[in-house]
Amino acid sequence: MDNEKVIEVENLSKQFKELKAVDNLNFSVYRGDVFGFLGPNGAGKSTTIRMLLSLISPSEGNIKLFGNSLANHRKDILKRIGAIVEKPDFYGYLSAYKNLEILAKISGAEISSKKIMEVLELVGLDKRYKSKVKTFSHGMKQRLGLAQALLHNPELIILDEPTTGLDPQGMKEIRDLILYLSKEEKKTIFLSSHILYEVELVANRMIIINKGSARVEGKVEELLNANKLKVTFEIDDWEKTKTLISNTAWIDKFESNINGKVVFLLKPEEIHVLNKYLVDNNIAVSAVIPTRSLEEYFLNITQKAS
Repeated sequence: MDNEKVIEVENLSKQFKELKAVDNLNFSVYRGDVFGFLGPNGAGKSTTIRMLLSLISPSEGNIKLFGNSLANHRKDILKRIGAIVEKPDFYGYLSAYKNLEILAKISGAEISSKKIMEVLELVGLDKRYKSKVKTFSHGMKQRLGLAQALLHNPELIILDEPTTGLDPQGMKEIRDLILYLSKEEKKTIFLSSHILYEVELVANRMIIINKGSARVEGKVEELLNANKLKVTFEIDDWEKTKTLISNTAWIDKFESNINGKVVFLLKPEEIHVLNKYLVDNNIAVSAVIPTRSLEEYFLNITQKAS
C-alpha cells in the first residue's frame, strides 16, 4: 500500500427533501486498498456510491478521484473506474459474450475478443459464454456484472454488494477474485457489503457509517485487534478446567465461563494449542467457536449511534 489517495471525500452531504441521506462524510481510500464500506440498511452507502460515480450530485462537499475533482474531470476519471451498482442489467436474449461485446463498444475502449474471454474466465463464466443471459441465475448475472466492470482494465473497482445471490462457494470465488485483483493486478477495491465476515477476510481498511455519518475509519487489524479472537470452548468440567489452567499462561487469556462455555482471548495460532492441551488433560471439548469479530464490532458501533 502507498500514500497516494485514490478517493478523497470531504464534507460530503446529500439532502433529499426532508431526508439527509449523507451527512458531512469524510474518508480516504489509498492506492492498493481493499476498502470495506460498511453500514446498516439506510446508512447512506448506496447514495455515497452514486455520488462517487457522479450518478447524482452532492448537496455539499467535494469528491476527488486520482487527485482530481470529480466535478471538473468527470469524463477522464470515469474511464479509470469499473463498478457494479446494485443489480447488473443485461440483454436477456443475447449471450454473455455478446453483452460484453456491446458494452465494450459503447464504452469507446478498444477491447479485443481475447480480453472479453479473459474476463469471462476470471469470473468463472467462460464455459457459458455462448449462453443467453436470460438462462443465468441471479448469481451468474452478478458474475457477469463483475466481468463488465473489469473489461476496460480499471484502476479503481467499486463493488456494491458483489456477492448478492451467490451460494457459499460462489462467495468464496468472488472473495478470492477480489484478493487476486488487489494483490496480483494491483487494483484498488472499494467494497460495500452487508456480509461482514466476507469484508473482514479481504479488507485492509474500512469505514462504518450510520445515518449518513462516519462512525469509525481505519485499518481493519487495528480496529478489530484482528490478531486476537474471542474463542468459546464448550467443555464438560469447568472446575477441573479452572484448576488445570490456574497456574499456566492460559489464565491470562481467560475471559469468562457461563455454563461450561469458556471464553478465551487468543491469537489464531493458539486455538489448536489450547484445544490439544485441554484434551490431553482429559477435558472433553465438544465445540470450539471463534467469534466473528467484525460482526460484534459493527453491532457495537451502530447500536451506540442509534
